[in-house]
Amino acid sequence: MRKGLVLAIAAVLPFAAAGCGEKSSVTVYKQGQYQGKPDKQPWDNDQFKSDKAAWEKAVKSRNLGQNEYVRVSGG
Repeated sequence: MRKGLVLAIAAVLPFAAAGCGEKSSVTVYKQGQYQGKPDKQPWDNDQFKSDKAAWEKAVKSRNLGQNEYVRVSGG
């Protein structure tokens, strides 16, 4: 019984130790400069073709579909 417990602990120990390390997601840090992916506007895609007004209209119509008062009253 004791031998089995020692074997189980020995088998689990490397996996537990592997979770203790911290790996940096930024490979090279430049002082004061953002290293991540540049942000895009939500309307800069194939669906809206950089048309902000069309994107805003789509968001408003989707929000109206989620409003229970509008859905129940029918308008």
